[in-house]
Amino acid sequence: MKYVALVYYDEATMKTLSQAEWDALNRECMDCGESLRSRDYMIGGEALLSVQSATTLRVRNGQVDITDGPFAETKEQLAGFYLLDVRDLNEAIQVASKIPPARYGCVEIRPVRELQAENNVSYQDQDRR
Repeated sequence: MKYVALVYYDEATMKTLSQAEWDALNRECMDCGESLRSRDYMIGGEALLSVQSATTLRVRNGQVDITDGPFAETKEQLAGFYLLDVRDLNEAIQVASKIPPARYGCVEIRPVRELQAENNVSYQDQDRR
């Protein structure tokens, strides 16, 4: 089963890390990703640039509205993601617990919904857990 592990942390807190601490965390993240890939747990993933570089797009009544910055002001910002291929939620939790930035923020684990051309299941009927 596929899960996405969304990594969140407070960018202001991360800016207080020394360069050596930041570099060590980045090396640890790269090592974590390599380890997960080598064990076939990780399909893909990437770190994201700061929310200061984000652009939010909405389409309403056929009109495109573009806003600089993140979707919403929050204490923690989306920093990256890991796309996991694991047996179940328990294994996803076990794998995600090894993601280094979890020590600074949180990791949200969500099942991936595979889109199908003909889907007879309504949004309300989807199994959310």
